[in-house]
Amino acid sequence: MSEKKTKKAKQEKVDLLDDTSSNAEGKSLKEFSSSAPFSFNKKNYKLLLIGLAINVLGYFLMIGGANEDPNVFDGEMFSTMRITIAPMLIVAGFGIIIYSIMKKPKVEKK
Repeated sequence: MSEKKTKKAKQEKVDLLDDTSSNAEGKSLKEFSSSAPFSFNKKNYKLLLIGLAINVLGYFLMIGGANEDPNVFDGEMFSTMRITIAPMLIVAGFGIIIYSIMKKPKVEKK
């Protein structure tokens, strides 16, 4: 009896994975995948590149400030630009990148 249940469960899995199975709208998976929009559109790529540019700017602002003589204190390393503004830009850049990845493109209704 349990052998019949396992065969039935396996057949259901095969039916779910079959390309000819249909969704709620009656389209097969092949038809749906060919007509489905891409995950990324032009706006997503623009946001992604803006986020990357902001990250690069943040890292660029963070570099430098090293002193040649380790016995002399130079306060330039602890400037507001390096310890406040640059990390905020980096976090904002990552936020924009995450938003660009998660944003769904608008679907055109026919």
